[in-house]
Amino acid sequence: MALAIKAEGLTKKFGSFTAVDSISFEIEEGKIVGFIGANGAGKSTTIKMLCGLMMPTSGLMHVAGFDAAAHPDKVRENIGYMSQKFSLYSDLTVKENIEFYGGVYGLSKSELKDRFSWVVEVADLKGRENLLTSDLPLGWRQRLALGCAVLHHPRIVFLDEPTSGVDPVVRDKFWQLIGQLSGEGATIIVTTHHLEEAEFCENIIMMHLGRIVVNGSPEGIRRKFSDLPLFEIETAQPLTLFNLLEREPWISDAATYGNNVHVYVETNQPLHALEEVLKKNSLSQYKITKALPTLEDIFVNQTRPSRSNSGD
Repeated sequence: MALAIKAEGLTKKFGSFTAVDSISFEIEEGKIVGFIGANGAGKSTTIKMLCGLMMPTSGLMHVAGFDAAAHPDKVRENIGYMSQKFSLYSDLTVKENIEFYGGVYGLSKSELKDRFSWVVEVADLKGRENLLTSDLPLGWRQRLALGCAVLHHPRIVFLDEPTSGVDPVVRDKFWQLIGQLSGEGATIIVTTHHLEEAEFCENIIMMHLGRIVVNGSPEGIRRKFSDLPLFEIETAQPLTLFNLLEREPWISDAATYGNNVHVYVETNQPLHALEEVLKKNSLSQYKITKALPTLEDIFVNQTRPSRSNSGD
């Protein structure tokens, strides 16, 4: 399949600070790809470089068949971009915002008429065209912003934290719209720090401190990390067990889920070691099973320093 994006050794430095540290990846046309990571991981900086909004310190990047550093104008003609911060004009109406962006993208009157109707429909704004954008609920504003970003049928759509601050119902509707755009052939690049949103993506690029730590499909990633030393312990005393395990230096991480405790371990005999802790503290009613890691489990495992090496 043809590539929509290819990056090699992409790096961005701000003085002595390295925001993006020599990352390389490929994105096939028509895919929904999620850049996952905490705030400050380098996701937004990467997107801005790919959009031609920020020049890299070093590295190569090809977007929609163009060298994004050498021909940023050509790249911008082929992409749609929805920024992390609200990208519409709050003092304009819904109608005025759509018409403004239609002019920016050079749409003809007939093209704008057709796309205007489409945006109003997907944003659920029929009958609200003359409302000020500032008066719209956040979910509607986000859908309107996405509609304006894709007025010109771009080949690649970049969405930077598009669901930040919206409730789960609105988030689900927004992802339905993203799926619709992908079904029409667009390549969708989404940045988010919501790990559950990764399930909507066909491929995931997990970033941490400017580097890519995991890259692949959700299913492929879970399969690759299925042997992680993650155990689930069912007990009548989950908080007591959690507090005991927190003191063990070979426990990488522990978390309670109802009456269960999820535990990552750092030892060659994890099951034996866990049983010893339970028996030593007279916790006789328990059940230990090997747990399959979630994407969140994998991300935490790949980004959290080892407690045994951290001096804690």
